[in-house]
Amino acid sequence: MGFSVTMVPPIFVSFIYSDGQASAFIYSIIIYLIIGSIIWYPLRKQRSELRIRDGFLVVSSFWAVIGLAGSLPFLLSDLPLSFTDASFEAISGLTTTGATILIGLDEMPRSILYYRQQLQWLGGMGIIVLALAILPMLGVGGMQLYKAESPGPVKDSKLTPRITETAKALWYIYLGLTVLCMLAYYFAGMTWFDAICHSFSTIAIGGFSTHDQSIGHFNSPLIDTVAIVFMLIAGANFALHFAAYKRWEFKHYFRDAEFKTYLIIISVGVVITTLALESTDYIDDASEAFRAAVFQVVSMGTTTGFTTENYSLWPGALPLLLILLSFIGGCGGSTAGGMKVIRWLLVFKQGMREVIRLIHPNAEIPVKLGNRAVSHRVIDAVWGFFSVYIVVFGIMILLMMATGLDQVTAFSAVAASLNNLGPGLGEVANNFVLINDPAKWISIFAMLLGRLEIFTLLVLFTAAFWEY
Repeated sequence: MGFSVTMVPPIFVSFIYSDGQASAFIYSIIIYLIIGSIIWYPLRKQRSELRIRDGFLVVSSFWAVIGLAGSLPFLLSDLPLSFTDASFEAISGLTTTGATILIGLDEMPRSILYYRQQLQWLGGMGIIVLALAILPMLGVGGMQLYKAESPGPVKDSKLTPRITETAKALWYIYLGLTVLCMLAYYFAGMTWFDAICHSFSTIAIGGFSTHDQSIGHFNSPLIDTVAIVFMLIAGANFALHFAAYKRWEFKHYFRDAEFKTYLIIISVGVVITTLALESTDYIDDASEAFRAAVFQVVSMGTTTGFTTENYSLWPGALPLLLILLSFIGGCGGSTAGGMKVIRWLLVFKQGMREVIRLIHPNAEIPVKLGNRAVSHRVIDAVWGFFSVYIVVFGIMILLMMATGLDQVTAFSAVAASLNNLGPGLGEVANNFVLINDPAKWISIFAMLLGRLEIFTLLVLFTAAFWEY
């Protein structure tokens, strides 16, 4: 019922541009209210405190149910979409994946274009609250790794009103960044409509665009620069933004081990990509090669998925390198996808500790983040996450190939979905139009798994969860 309110802005957009799609959103509101009322009314007087077990179910249901409900405007519009395609587009938007089955965006009704972008923006806000306020209490989010180091919100072990206070502050930060991004895009040369829509998908790290050529449509170094800056900001830990918002100081960014590692990874990726583009003469001009490299590395490294060129045609191993960057993703507690920089940093430190132990078997060598030792429980959780991630990834590739996809398409489709990236390689380099329906549903499940940090959704499939 609350989600029905989000249909109002697209209705106004439809009226402003006279695109004839307002009825799709009006009918959606009516259907949402009817179904929501039927579910809510019998239980309206029930009041009980949520338990951890309930938290898993509520969080997983939110993304799955709202994602499927979000397909309704697509189905009721003039677009010739099946239920599978409409669900794919809606869940891709809400999970900020950015994979699409739509083509011909430049001629598409403005209200539909706006609605896609709005889905990503709402999903991005939900992700921040999920990562910083809810998942740590469920014990599965990347942010429990940050309890000792993070200068951000304090988390309790149960669901309390403190979540409301945290969510409100995060909302102000998220909204403020969106407005700044919108204004920057507008003054860089976008129309108001494009500026609003692209600010939504940039801050949410979603990657949807109002044009088939994505950011490349504008062919503007200034617009590219705005996108790069705000993608980097959105890919950083929002707990750091929270601290900056509370204390009005910014030095803590560069004291944060994860943030520094995040910048180093992006920088190394830019250097390698620039050198590869220049040495192969794929792009003759050095400045153009650098510009293309910075944009695409930041876009793929933060799992945004914007493109200025068809990177899948880049020479050598560059396309695969960019896909692999999405496995690292952004920082924990950001709108980015992937495994998160914090986990990779801990795995690296743990690996180095094992190397040193070969030389000094009896030495006590703690794994540290900053100046604080990380507990064995956290290290075990990180290794557990990596193990499950790899197993799930392997199973999904096999399932994709079983539907008839080639190896390159299957690998990149799963990577693009599980890492919430968007574009892939092979048949899914530009969109997911050419893959079959079973493959699309596998991608939908992968999007939800990646967005919910794997365990949050998988726990629902265990017998222990349902035992009382």
